[in-house]
Amino acid sequence: MALETREYRAQARFQRVSPQKARLVLDLIKGRSVEEALTTVAFTKKAVAPMVEKVLRSALQNANYLSQEQGLDVDVDNLYVKTAVANDGPRMKRIRPAPMGRAYRYQRRMAHIAVSLAERGQSGLAHTVGEEHQVEAAPVKSAKKKTAAKKAPAKKAAAKKAAPKKAAPKKKAAK
Repeated sequence: MALETREYRAQARFQRVSPQKARLVLDLIKGRSVEEALTTVAFTKKAVAPMVEKVLRSALQNANYLSQEQGLDVDVDNLYVKTAVANDGPRMKRIRPAPMGRAYRYQRRMAHIAVSLAERGQSGLAHTVGEEHQVEAAPVKSAKKKTAAKKAPAKKAAAKKAAPKKAAPKKKAAK
């Protein structure tokens, strides 16, 4: 029996920033409470931080508005950043002059920044469930690497045993 949690979204489309640069800031706030995320973004020294803060505040206002409009009981202090994504937008193709009358093309990238907030469960289940899966997944991957590392020397040793070195025949000296 799954509990249905509401998500409150906001997005800023066609932002003049590379998605890669936007993801640096968005990764800082994923999974944090809204209050903590706002504080983190306020003190981040990246140019995209004010854009992210604006989207985060918009999602918070959407949560307030929808809870009043639909008569839902949403605790704003209990909200956390469920997802924060920067997707590729359209690219503007530009031309830069190059030597000997040629031209180099380059691209100005744009990003669609989307943030969704959700309310934590009574015991914080919505957040801890995801963490447990991440913790379990990491040791499994490292165990596979260890077994592969153990097998590799065994294969080399078997190859050495299978192909013994033959001594080259000695040539007789001519008199």
